[in-house]
Amino acid sequence: MNVKTLDCKGMTCPQPLMECRKCLEAEAPEALDVLVDDEAALENVSRYLKSSGFGVTSSKEGARWAIRARREGGQAAPADPADFPCPVPGSGQGQRIVVFLTSDVVGRGDDGLGAKLMLNFIKTLPELGSELWRIVMVNAAVKLAAEGSPHIETLRALEAAGVSILVCGTCLEFYGLMQQRAVGQTTNMLDVVTSLQLASKVIDI
Repeated sequence: MNVKTLDCKGMTCPQPLMECRKCLEAEAPEALDVLVDDEAALENVSRYLKSSGFGVTSSKEGARWAIRARREGGQAAPADPADFPCPVPGSGQGQRIVVFLTSDVVGRGDDGLGAKLMLNFIKTLPELGSELWRIVMVNAAVKLAAEGSPHIETLRALEAAGVSILVCGTCLEFYGLMQQRAVGQTTNMLDVVTSLQLASKVIDI
């Protein structure tokens, strides 16, 4: 079996994922072992490899994780970029609105008021209807997706309606919330940049 090993220790998001993608496109290995020492990279690389047709397992070895990916279905093939990041709507599906959140409050001034405004803002997002494509959360906005957040019910309803919610893994790790994410999926800067590039309109809060 053609097994390729990638040592991505010390690399920050989204470098490990990009190294995996380059390897799959250039060598199409049947099996890939990836070493990372960042929990956000663990989630992002695992998700990417699963979307690329691999069965994925991982184990923690001290301060690092070993990701073992084995091609399912036999024949190796390059990953389809359309599978990652999240599926992209086809043409004819109207606008693709991305809501880009960088804080857990709206505006500057009183944080109590800002929190109330954010609650009202997120509760109003369903009014965008089918044109709301994706919500991207970075920096303190990742707190909105964590356990105990008053926004979870609304965000889960949006997700169930087909809105993809991307939550920055590096930011979750920074705030110690990696294990407390209650909605959405852990993402990386490659996903974020691609989302903004593909959007018809970006609402930046």
